[in-house]
Amino acid sequence: MVLKTFGWSFAVTALGLVAAVFYGGWAAFGIVAILSILEISVSFDNAVVNAGILKKMSAFWQKIFLTIGVLIAVFGMRLVFPVVIVAISAKVGPIEAVDLAVNDAERYEQLVTDAHPSIAAFGGMFLLMIFLDFIFEDRDIKWLGWLERPLAKLGKIDMLSVCIALIVLAVSAMTFATQAHQHGGAHVDKTATVLLSGVFGLITYLVVGGLSGYFENKLEEEEEREHEAEEEAKRTGKNVPVVVMAGKAAFFMFLYLEVLDASFSFDGVIAAFAITNDIVLMSLGLGIGAMYVRSLTVYLVRQGTLDDYVYLEHGAHYAIGALAVILMISIRYQIPEVVTGLIGVILIAWSFWSSVRRNRRLAAEDGGRTAEEKAEVPSGV
Repeated sequence: MVLKTFGWSFAVTALGLVAAVFYGGWAAFGIVAILSILEISVSFDNAVVNAGILKKMSAFWQKIFLTIGVLIAVFGMRLVFPVVIVAISAKVGPIEAVDLAVNDAERYEQLVTDAHPSIAAFGGMFLLMIFLDFIFEDRDIKWLGWLERPLAKLGKIDMLSVCIALIVLAVSAMTFATQAHQHGGAHVDKTATVLLSGVFGLITYLVVGGLSGYFENKLEEEEEREHEAEEEAKRTGKNVPVVVMAGKAAFFMFLYLEVLDASFSFDGVIAAFAITNDIVLMSLGLGIGAMYVRSLTVYLVRQGTLDDYVYLEHGAHYAIGALAVILMISIRYQIPEVVTGLIGVILIAWSFWSSVRRNRRLAAEDGGRTAEEKAEVPSGV
């Protein structure tokens, strides 16, 4: 079952890591491995959500999502999108960006370094909004309760996350954007660039979130209409074209899943810029991670159950928050790639271990209650 589901992912992993070694040695191998883990971790909750929706769809629409959807996710968002970001930021064509990355690494690095403040501001704001909206939401399951409980209360204030993000952007622009180095003999002030890029990152997040909400509402409306039609058919005995309505609902499910996947692709790609600017390594790492997310989605659907490690979603979002802060600081100061990658890995590993301990504790408590109930049965209490 595992080999059948994850076979392609294992194959892509082997090919990707071998390609990384040939491309940049063992250092490149390590970066690709970290990027793969990062992509899987930040998209883990996406796989869970996908599985929950995908199991409601017909076999036909499941196949469409797991074929066409994967092509869009892997080749579109994880491979093409990083090139587009670099091309826009460095003001070069996409083909030229790829050519420079492969054949003129020094020139490419200079272009990306010059464009890094705008990339960091855009990505930092996008990731920060994901993190803030997560921690300000009141959730039944809390990982760091001492922190998440008071933040959930603060989250009842409308638009708080947007206000905080704009404050962080303004402070970052005034603190980090004035660069001390000389560029072409002139002092470079990136304040306006950082502010504008950060605002665009915030707008992008709001647009993607708005589209996701729109399709989610459409999906709920279609499911409610389908349920009402089924109830009417039971009462009257008349035939109702439920199949057509189910098809419409499935279509909206498909669109909703694509928007969701695009939004999670954004955070994966943008977070990758905090680790490396090399689009070749970025594409290899994110491509490997995307394949595992797809395999995990299939596995969850076929198993008919969702993962029990409830704190992983929290760990992934705290890693996103950490990457957002690192991106904003990197506007001025260079942070080692290994440090950036390890922070995310440590947070996710911590959340995984916390989930394991929680599962063990609940199992022990359930076992204790069961024993007490059994002991009480003969006494007639």
